[in-house]
Amino acid sequence: MTVERALRLIAGAFVMLGVVLGMTVSPSFYWFTAFVGLNLFQSAFTNWCPMMSLLRAAGLRNA
Repeated sequence: MTVERALRLIAGAFVMLGVVLGMTVSPSFYWFTAFVGLNLFQSAFTNWCPMMSLLRAAGLRNA
């Protein structure tokens, strides 16, 4: 699996987790979803994402 594919998988899972927790546990979990979205937004402009650095350090390869 490549870094880009793993990043999309993790981001999608975090967004879904935040929505489900926001609906079932507390609406405060929507802030977590907003944080993930904001991080994706900034990475589109800066081409840097903390999760990508972690995935590369874990040994995943670039595309």
